[in-house]
Amino acid sequence: MLAKMTVKNQLTLPKALLAQFKGVEYFDVSVEGGSLRLKPLKLSRVEEAWDKLEALGITEQDVADAVEWARSFETGKEL
Repeated sequence: MLAKMTVKNQLTLPKALLAQFKGVEYFDVSVEGGSLRLKPLKLSRVEEAWDKLEALGITEQDVADAVEWARSFETGKEL
């Protein structure tokens, strides 16, 4: 099966493949031996991570801002 990379660096995965992961919203992404590995995460682990961030006073907007800041280095347009 093929997955298409969009101009926004997002992968479009085939429905037939994702049908095997009903109810999964989040995947842990890693690189192993030059290949991408997607591991489905149970919602409870994601919720646990957000709970820890909230306990530290980190909001979803803080995370989005940090991602935007980090991506600015990739494009050479540091904020």
